[in-house]
Amino acid sequence: MISSMTGYAAKTREFEGGSLQLELKSVNSRYLDFHFRIAEELRAQELSLRELLASRLSRGKIECRLSLGAASARGEPLRINGELLASLKELSRQVRADMPEAAALSVNELLRWPGMFGEQSLDPSVVGSEVLALAREALDEFTQSRGREGGKLAALIIDRVEAMRAIVARVAPRIPEAQALFTEKLRQRLVDALGNASDERILQEVAVFATRIDVAEELGRLSTHLDEVERVLKAGGACGKRLDFLMQELNREANTLGSKSAVTEVSQAAIELKLLIEQMREQIQNLE
Repeated sequence: MISSMTGYAAKTREFEGGSLQLELKSVNSRYLDFHFRIAEELRAQELSLRELLASRLSRGKIECRLSLGAASARGEPLRINGELLASLKELSRQVRADMPEAAALSVNELLRWPGMFGEQSLDPSVVGSEVLALAREALDEFTQSRGREGGKLAALIIDRVEAMRAIVARVAPRIPEAQALFTEKLRQRLVDALGNASDERILQEVAVFATRIDVAEELGRLSTHLDEVERVLKAGGACGKRLDFLMQELNREANTLGSKSAVTEVSQAAIELKLLIEQMREQIQNLE
């Protein structure tokens, strides 16, 4: 399967200790780059999350958000931790006595303070297994999202490959005739310019020029590189870097084709090929 580096998934899981929420999203990156935003009470789970994600993903800037909600879903009444609230009130008073300009703690900040609704002690082994179970569910949805996007990008690239093949097929049969006419014009110009020069010298000059404008080799390599693009897409997996390298090779051949062109039709074909290559390159930047 071809995967895009753009994806999104969000999952929630209820368990004895509360409600876990996990969000994954990613954008393009040359490497695998993780950014975790994890609630403090779940910070110990970062390493296991990192290992799980790295086992399934190879490229992209991945943002992972993990939070824990209170266990209110079970219908239990919430009770404020009076001792903690009193401690925070006294600490806030002391700070504002020394720093009058400091803002007081808001109700929102107090209610979100760790431990404000009782002891809330969580068994690390239970939390760890629940987090990993949630992460696997989210990761499945996440990879499916990236896979759907990657399939669409692969189809767009194949369309460009077929368009390039059509250009090569259109122009290749006409090149020998066009080059023959051009070299004949060149031979006549040399005769007119050199006057009494020997025929052998004229033929040598014409032969050298004909070799310089021969583009059969470039057309052959273009077709070979297009075959490889299709093979890589068919094989699937993490192929973005390989395809990006092939775009460089295709662009090199198109540039050479344009520089060696002696007829307008070949020059136009080179421009069209370069446009299609650039369109493919833009799509490939999104592939894993």
